[in-house]
Amino acid sequence: MKTVSSTVEINASPEHVWGVLTDLPGHASWDPFITSISGPLVPGQRLNVRIEPPGSRPTSFKPTVTSVVENRELAWLGRLVMPGLFDGAHRFTLERTQSGTKVLASESFSGLLVGLSPGLLRHTQQGFEELNAALKRRAEEGPAGDH
Repeated sequence: MKTVSSTVEINASPEHVWGVLTDLPGHASWDPFITSISGPLVPGQRLNVRIEPPGSRPTSFKPTVTSVVENRELAWLGRLVMPGLFDGAHRFTLERTQSGTKVLASESFSGLLVGLSPGLLRHTQQGFEELNAALKRRAEEGPAGDH
C-alpha cells in the first residue's frame, strides 16, 4: 500500500470549511485538482469525479462514498475495473484547532498495479497540495461571520 497526503491549517471553523468542501458544484470555481464532483454524499452511493493532476491527463471515475461525518470526515473508494487491481481510498479529515481547522487530504492506494504507477502517486501528491492551498484561500475569503 502507498499513501500520499497533504495537510493545511485554515483560519476558519470546521463548519465553514466543511461547507466549502461539500459544496460539490462549487469545486469547479476554486479547486484545481478535483475540477468536477457530483452525486449524493451518502455512504454506499456513487460520485462522479473528475480530477486534473498536475503534469498528468485528466481522469474521471465513479467512487463509492465510504464515510460522511459532518464537519469531520469525507471519504470514498475508487477502483480500476475490479477490486484488487488499483484501488484508491480517498479521505478528507477536519480537526478543530485554536486558530481554525486542520485539514488532511490523503489517499491510500492498493492493488497489483500500484507499484507500476509512481508517476501517478507524485502527481496526486502535488494535486493534494494544490487542492489544500486552494481550499485555504476559498475558506478564508468568505465573510468574517462564516469563520
